[in-house]
Amino acid sequence: MFTRYVSLTAPYTNDIVDTGFRMLMELNVVTSNQFCSRSALFAFLAAAVSISFSGTAAATQLSVNPGVLNFGEVVVGTTETLPAKVVNSGSTIVTVSSIASSRAHYSVQHPTLPVKLLPGESMAITVAFRPAVTGWTSGEIAINGASLKIMGIGQSRKSLYATPDSIVFGSVSAGSSMSSAVVIRNGRNSPVTIAKAVTTGSGFSVRGLSVPVTLIPGQSFTFKIAFSPTSSGTVWGEFGAKNSSGQGLLGIVLVGTGRAAGKLGVSPSSLSFGTVTVGSKESKTGKLTATGSSLTVNSDAATSSEFAISGISLPAKIPAGQSASYKATFAPKMGGAASGKLTFKTTTAGTTATVSVSGSGVKQTHTVDLSWHPSTSRVLGYNIYRGTTSGGPYSKLNSRLDVHTRYLDKTVSAGHTYYYVTRAVNSSGRESKHSNQAQAVIP
Repeated sequence: MFTRYVSLTAPYTNDIVDTGFRMLMELNVVTSNQFCSRSALFAFLAAAVSISFSGTAAATQLSVNPGVLNFGEVVVGTTETLPAKVVNSGSTIVTVSSIASSRAHYSVQHPTLPVKLLPGESMAITVAFRPAVTGWTSGEIAINGASLKIMGIGQSRKSLYATPDSIVFGSVSAGSSMSSAVVIRNGRNSPVTIAKAVTTGSGFSVRGLSVPVTLIPGQSFTFKIAFSPTSSGTVWGEFGAKNSSGQGLLGIVLVGTGRAAGKLGVSPSSLSFGTVTVGSKESKTGKLTATGSSLTVNSDAATSSEFAISGISLPAKIPAGQSASYKATFAPKMGGAASGKLTFKTTTAGTTATVSVSGSGVKQTHTVDLSWHPSTSRVLGYNIYRGTTSGGPYSKLNSRLDVHTRYLDKTVSAGHTYYYVTRAVNSSGRESKHSNQAQAVIP
């Protein structure tokens, strides 16, 4: 099978040892588990064949990525694999017709030849190392004027074993991080020292492993490997451990897919509560929406104590494309305009949403509307009296004679009870007795 690639993998380095990038580049991994067994990731390779290229520009146009494959330790009689890419970096078509390995320990799997590579296209190959004896071996895959150098160490048994020996992180939102525990064990009868630990692939890092680390026979050590993508796309990488001589002890294949960071949206973007009486409250509903990827809202806050958020239980996970409702409340403590912001933060760094809120508080005013039947005698008007105790004493409210049979008392206060009576006044200025008493309770 021939697959065209556009810079699928992360940069390679000579520093990585043992297993290298053991996952076939044309393999599409779809799994809900965090770990994949090596047998699920690696394809067994065919025997070596010879290589040649047609076209006069092949020598200068073709390159191999990476330029070196380091297998590290491989147990005699077993096979380890590493992928590589043959890239046409020129401006004309190159036809790849054959391939050749310089050592019998190394073989190559490749698409059916011949293969034409357009400018910028690449062809995936996979190199296998199957040592027959213990010791260091090296060689190269000749690619016309270019070459791929290969090296590895045959061992009767490995120094270290890793569980798992490959990690598939799956999809991780850019700006977030996912980690996986790794256990390494000394499989020899003598101590083994990890003098250097390295990772390749953008976003992969080691946590909890400070070298050098020496393991006695049978001893295990646990640490974590994290994937923290900064952009979208699939990333391939490897964790490698070396001894003090620079030889590879083990390698762990790493694969992760970064996805675009999720965005938290709010609707509406502002809430206006209008005029609300001091001592009471008004509520409105809003929505939070996750776009791009799922988000978890883990905190909310209001910049003013007169505004509050409720109706959403934190932490609240919002799946991509879905929404969650919340309630905002305005409870003015004093008269006048009030404003602020509601802020919602997620577990994804830098992903927040804000809502502008405003309202106006007004002090509550109370009035008592009094009315009475007119006197049956000829009178000039009436006086209105008010007291705070039933039966009096009373104080006159009106400053001049009221000729109407209705009076509006605007001077009452909340939380009090008042008692009212009226007296009619005749032409001689004499007042009648009190009318019946009326009670007004002000909330």
